[in-house]
Amino acid sequence: MDDENARVLKYDVSILFINSYLKFSRLARNVLSKVLDWGRTMAVSFRSLARKTWQTAASIKTGVVLLILVVILAAAGTVILQRPMTEPEDMQRAYSPQTLRLLDATGLTDLFHAWWFIGLMLLVSVSIISASIDRFPNSWRFYSRPYKYPDSSFRRALHPQKSIPISDEESGLVAAERAMHSMGLKPERVVREDHFAIFAERHRISELAVYIVHASLLLIFFGWIIDGVYGWRGSLSLNEGQTTNQVELRDGSKRTLPFAIRCDAAGQENYKDGSPKKWWSKLAVVEGGQDVAKKEIVVNDPLIYQGVRFYQSSFGETGKADKVSFSAAPNAAFSVASASKNLATPVSAGNKEFALALGETADLDADTSVRFAEFFSDYAVRDGQVYKRSNEIGEPAAHMVVTQKSSGQSYDVWFPQLDEVADNSKAPYLLQPKELKWQHFTGLQVSHEPGQYGVWGGVVLLGIGLAFVFYVIHMRFWAVPVKDERSGQLSLWIGGSANRNRDAFEERFNELVAAAEKEAKSITGAPHEGAAAATVR
Repeated sequence: MDDENARVLKYDVSILFINSYLKFSRLARNVLSKVLDWGRTMAVSFRSLARKTWQTAASIKTGVVLLILVVILAAAGTVILQRPMTEPEDMQRAYSPQTLRLLDATGLTDLFHAWWFIGLMLLVSVSIISASIDRFPNSWRFYSRPYKYPDSSFRRALHPQKSIPISDEESGLVAAERAMHSMGLKPERVVREDHFAIFAERHRISELAVYIVHASLLLIFFGWIIDGVYGWRGSLSLNEGQTTNQVELRDGSKRTLPFAIRCDAAGQENYKDGSPKKWWSKLAVVEGGQDVAKKEIVVNDPLIYQGVRFYQSSFGETGKADKVSFSAAPNAAFSVASASKNLATPVSAGNKEFALALGETADLDADTSVRFAEFFSDYAVRDGQVYKRSNEIGEPAAHMVVTQKSSGQSYDVWFPQLDEVADNSKAPYLLQPKELKWQHFTGLQVSHEPGQYGVWGGVVLLGIGLAFVFYVIHMRFWAVPVKDERSGQLSLWIGGSANRNRDAFEERFNELVAAAEKEAKSITGAPHEGAAAATVR
């Protein structure tokens, strides 16, 4: 009994295991089938999405819309004042604070370096590349394997076309060849089974002109992108004689150049009425302690060194004195007083002319010297002291110190004479101011635009491409002897095609037909009366 129960139990367990295995197998198959179905669906969806994305990128409409956006924004960049070419004060005068903050936040004040404008140019470039790749195989096939023999269906559909009567096939072919040669074409005979045809063309390269335009646009956008990513612009102010290698960028940071720039001189030329005519600066590039380049720059004629351009942008006076010119004559009153005290008196040698820079000293005679001690661009006198009222150029004052070595006495001479503090009338010499020469500064705009050669190269290539697009026509001509099935009359069928400027081409086609008719008559003689008249379609 126990053995029977054991056998039944083993059988039940086996049945249970088999049923569980079958259920698990069905479940696994269902899960695997669903996973595979999901994978196939996702693959189809991905392929569909990729195909739609490619079609959108390669669409002419997409490219045109993006190009229009670039043109509109570039035009806005020429209307909205751009940093750093525009001085901050001019920006603040042109726009309200709220408007200026908005323009700065959106990047419209430095549009061509804004990240979103660079991104837009990348999108346009991708669209142009996609459209070129999508259409180039057909264009290349058309270019590399021109259609040379027109079949009957092609002849029926072609416009313009014309038929002229001929006596035999060879005379018609010879007439067509001569006519094409007379128009500067190079005809070739095409053999198809037992038929011959003449084919000639001109300017096949114009079929690829659109790709020249595409390449030029890509070159321009590539240059813009390179400038936007790696280019920079800043400003630099130099006093005469000053040397620096630091450029202040738009964000206020400093950029160190691998060389230094020095301003040797700066000036302004005026019209007869006194209005400014032009600013100029004499600049020198210093590298390794040596002057390696020099140039006098004016507006729109920059100094270029190692890809860095220095443009003349402003000019003015620094508020510091360059030199003060004056005359010196012995003071008679001082001589009388000195003689009574047995002191040294000035040597009478008439007026002398001097020109001193700040800190310089000159000898008036063997015992007396004068030093240019102080200068104020805008002075004020208070409590017996001379103060600087402002850094602006207002009422300037120059302080000269006249010293007698024998007595050790010093005298303060001021231009203009300041009675509260000056010893002008007490000094051994009477000093009279002649001319004040101000120190000048030159304002420079500095830019590094590594993509500019790409932009200019693209502009040149664009001009070439547009010239091909608008002025170079791909003309094709065919000539085939054809026999009319009804009348049995043999005629020379002539057809032509052009990819643009159809009106001008039809004039050219009519010239070819007229030349062919003339050649045909010269070969076979004028056709007899009753011959089929030429038919035109």
